[in-house]
Amino acid sequence: MKERSENTTRKLPALTALALIVFFWWALCESGAVPSYMLPSPADVVRAFVSDFPNLTFHAKTTLLEAFYGLLIGIALAFVIATVMDRFRTLKEALSPILVITQTIPTIAIAPLLVLWMGFGMAPKITLVVITTFFPIAVGLLDGYRSVDLDEINLMRAMGAGSGQIFRYVKFPSALPFFFSGLRISASYAVVGAVIAEWLGGFEGLGVYMTRVKKAYAFDRMFAVIILIVVISLLLMALVDLIRDLAMPWHRVKAVNQNHNS
Repeated sequence: MKERSENTTRKLPALTALALIVFFWWALCESGAVPSYMLPSPADVVRAFVSDFPNLTFHAKTTLLEAFYGLLIGIALAFVIATVMDRFRTLKEALSPILVITQTIPTIAIAPLLVLWMGFGMAPKITLVVITTFFPIAVGLLDGYRSVDLDEINLMRAMGAGSGQIFRYVKFPSALPFFFSGLRISASYAVVGAVIAEWLGGFEGLGVYMTRVKKAYAFDRMFAVIILIVVISLLLMALVDLIRDLAMPWHRVKAVNQNHNS
């Protein structure tokens, strides 16, 4: 009970800030300073969200599938790349610039090419999500591998442990906090990457729906889609935190102790 009360207290500043933003938004619309066709009021957005909820859920299923498949592939790709780069120094020096280059190219510039090469199905959307999400996870894993205490590795070697055992019992557990930090970022990027790819072609998805309502100048529906994307991203980040607590129960205990001490 005490822990739940502390969690509520910690979230209070964020909830207050969010309430203030909505209040100023409502006040700006009610004052008439901005025309309603340019900035719909929160009430209009809520009504649009409720009335279009069946359409939103229909398109959200496609976007979530694209984000889910892309994130899974991104995790696998990041794990392989980071592990190989950590194991072989030459490959690390060769691949590091390539990883950076993949993140310097704007996704909005890559998306049309992917649609041209792969068509209007799910393949280009998933590919863009993979490109968007694997980098934070790969960087997090590399940092986690490098954070291992060398004394622990030397002790394992002195006890006759091989490279596989050192990786399993020392390196990978040490990299888990860094992995989940990168995964938390990538989970939010996954939905945004899928939506950006859907802007440029497709038949279903929240990005396709956004382009349709934009052409109709239905900005209340546009804001409803944006709110849904934000909610989905926050839920995915919360899911990552839940998986982290299940995979690393000691992390939750440590966080609780730090909160008590502070």
